[in-house]
Amino acid sequence: MSNDDAAIGIGSLIIFIAMILVAGIVASVIIQTMNSLQQQALLTGEQTIRDISSGVKVTHVSGYNNGSKITQLAVFVRTTAGSNDINLSSTYISLSDSAKHVVLNYTTKCFSSTVSNGLFSTLNSSNLTSTTYGIMVVRDIDSSCTMSSPTINDDDLVVLLINATKCFSGISTRTDVSGSIVPEYGINGVISFTTPSVYVDPIVELQ
Repeated sequence: MSNDDAAIGIGSLIIFIAMILVAGIVASVIIQTMNSLQQQALLTGEQTIRDISSGVKVTHVSGYNNGSKITQLAVFVRTTAGSNDINLSSTYISLSDSAKHVVLNYTTKCFSSTVSNGLFSTLNSSNLTSTTYGIMVVRDIDSSCTMSSPTINDDDLVVLLINATKCFSGISTRTDVSGSIVPEYGINGVISFTTPSVYVDPIVELQ
């Protein structure tokens, strides 16, 4: 006669060990998932804070009138309060005159560290095309805005020069112009104005 009373105990032990192994594996997966979610949440939070707290704003826009049309636009730009550094080489301008829409990127062919010869005479706007804009530095305390790396931060003020002739064949009177300055991250700067019914002075304040 055989005694198989211990067989039940061995089977229960095997099941118990298997349950411990499965529980360990599940716990490991849960911990890894929680760590991954935590890292993703932190990263998302940092990106959200950066996008909300950073950005550029347009202080005003001036135009140069050749007698019948505006041939150049000067857009004064600074960072928003508490913003991180903004690299203008990664910033583009989206602009429309209701009939044509253009997208402009910065070109190193049109840069000046000062406004030495007036707003519309310091840079040679003929170096600009319908896809590029230039930069003039008005105020840059820490010298962060250079030709190769035009970075602006707190208290910096720069002018973005646009050749309106190349972009829109000039801007006539009573024309709605809208657009935005879009940095790599953060809040966009808004451009929105309607040209006056008649051009009197060579320099026209538009926004």
